[in-house]
Formats: sequence, structure tokens, C-alpha cells
Amino acid sequence: MITPPPAERPTDSLISDPLVDRFGRVHRSLRISVTDRCNLRCFYCMPEFGAEFAARETLLTFEEIQRIADVLTSRCGIRDIRLTGGEPLVRKDLPRLVEMLASIDALDDLSLTTNGILLEQFAEPLRRAGLKRLNISIDTLDEVNFQKVSRRSGIDQVIRGIDAAIATGFETIKLNTTAVKGVTESEIISLVKFAMQRNVQIRFIEFMPLDTDRSWRTENVLSGETIGAMIERAFGPLVPVPPPIASQPASDFRLPGGHSIGLIQSVTKPFCDACDRIRLTADGAIRNCLFSQQEFSIRDLLRGGLHDDELVDQFRRAVAAKAAGHGIDDGDFAPPERPMYSIGG
Repeated sequence: MITPPPAERPTDSLISDPLVDRFGRVHRSLRISVTDRCNLRCFYCMPEFGAEFAARETLLTFEEIQRIADVLTSRCGIRDIRLTGGEPLVRKDLPRLVEMLASIDALDDLSLTTNGILLEQFAEPLRRAGLKRLNISIDTLDEVNFQKVSRRSGIDQVIRGIDAAIATGFETIKLNTTAVKGVTESEIISLVKFAMQRNVQIRFIEFMPLDTDRSWRTENVLSGETIGAMIERAFGPLVPVPPPIASQPASDFRLPGGHSIGLIQSVTKPFCDACDRIRLTADGAIRNCLFSQQEFSIRDLLRGGLHDDELVDQFRRAVAAKAAGHGIDDGDFAPPERPMYSIGG
């Protein structure tokens, strides 16, 4: 008996319902928030007190998430999924969802963003379940500063989580630092050294207007250009590295010795023209941009017997409504009504 060759992965031209917006951007990346709850209260994302969370019964079930992922990968060409929150590791039994998604043949990449607080205990179960990559938030190595930023304690837990993830053997681990003027400057060099010692990439992300306190101002943004100059003074010239894909948000650089760092300049050098992302909130709303004022809810439709064709149509409608850019520099810009922790990072 002759064994047939494995089926080839369909190209974009063969996908029946590719998610293409009116600017020609093909959407291949889906960010799924699994919860709006978090065990930190970082000032650039959440209020210190009084955060309002969705009722648990309104959150998409694992089975609903898997169905959406199945349809979008097989019909629409979605090729990578990132699980976010809130803090995704506070969602009960998350490794089970990872295992469900990792079983989808058409999915090329499955990753997760975490603040690292619970990562020490979850690193091995997540890797065993099929998670490939991790992005871990770390804004400081100092406990006093950690508490100022996160309004909770726990930098030692985060560092142990990072080390546990490295030991577990994920394909890629990246550290993310939100860069805020007056906060981050004193942390940059020590964080780069920390990443170099562990042979992982660190990326600095410009502070965006997604804080619930509505205190963001342009002058609060510590630009990627400024950060890059500080790193060059301490470590030597930064050599640009061509991105593997056009939609990659980070500009990557090599330091002398070969270590990699990234700068995500979403405010000063937006990359909206190459954006291929679409988002799904924990309570089942499609969002075509972090800063969109529109949502397309699918939870109740799913629970009312939504057909796969109708599910695809909802995503196509959301993508069709996507703006050319986030509009932060526009005179009439207004941040989204949903807070960051409710949208999903």
C-alpha cells in the first residue's frame, strides 16, 4: 500500500474566505483574550482599585474558542494565535485550552503573553500542552519600583517564572518592557543585561494611551529612538536586523556580541500599514484594532446556533471596518471606551 504524501498547507490564494481589509491587509494573526482579570494593577493598563470584570458566564468557553480557531484557520487563513488577558494564567485550566488549540493542524504558531507571576508553576504544563512561544512582561528588576508600577508585589516571582520558562525549553521567549518617560530610563541598562545573561530578547514598547486613568500624554512616551541611543551608549552600535515578516511590530537590532533587542515604536513610528492582527475579547467581541471604537459581538450568536458561514461573515465585517491606522496623532483621537485589560493585550 502506497502512503499518500501529506496534504500541503493551503496558500492565501486557496483560502476560501481570507480576511482582507479595504487597504489590502491580509489578516493572519488572531489575539484571543481568555480573561479580563489580572493579579497586578499596572498603572498603564488598570486602575489601582475598583476594576470591573466581566461576569464569568459571559466569558467564551474553551469549546467556543476552539470552534472559532478551527473555522478561522481552515477557512480564513489565520496562522498564529496569541493568548492574552488580563493575565491569562489566572484562567482556570488554561493548559487544557492550549492543548485544544495546539491540536489544530492549520495553526503554525501558538503563543501567550503573561506578567510572569504564576509562570513558575505553569511553564512546564503549558509547554507540555503545546505552547510554542512566550512573551513575558517585566518593567523593572527592583521590588520597590515593581510595586510602583504594578501596585502589587512580586518581582522575585516574575524572575523565577522567567527562569522556569527558560529551563522548560520554549521555542522562543521574549521579555517586554513598557517604556514610560520618568519611569523606565533608570531600568533600561539593567534589563538589557538581565536579558543578555539569560540569552533572551528584550523589547521596549512605547507607552500607549490605553490606561484606565486617562493620564496618558504624548510627553509621557519614552521613544524608541531615545531608548536605542541609551543602549548604544552602554553596549555599542545597534545593527538593524531585517524582519522575517512585514507585519512584525518590533524593529530588531543586534548588539556587539550578537544579542538581540527589539523596539516597538507604536506611537512614534506606527506600523499600522502592515498590521495583520484581529482581536477577540474574553467576552466574545471582535475588535479590529486596540484603538477601535467598534466591536462585533459573536458570543450570543454562537450560543444561539450561529453557522460557520455566519461566523466568518462577522469576522469579515469587522476586518472590513478597520481603519488605516490607530489615529493617535489625529486631533480628534479618543482612546477606546474599553480599558486595555478588557480588550486583551
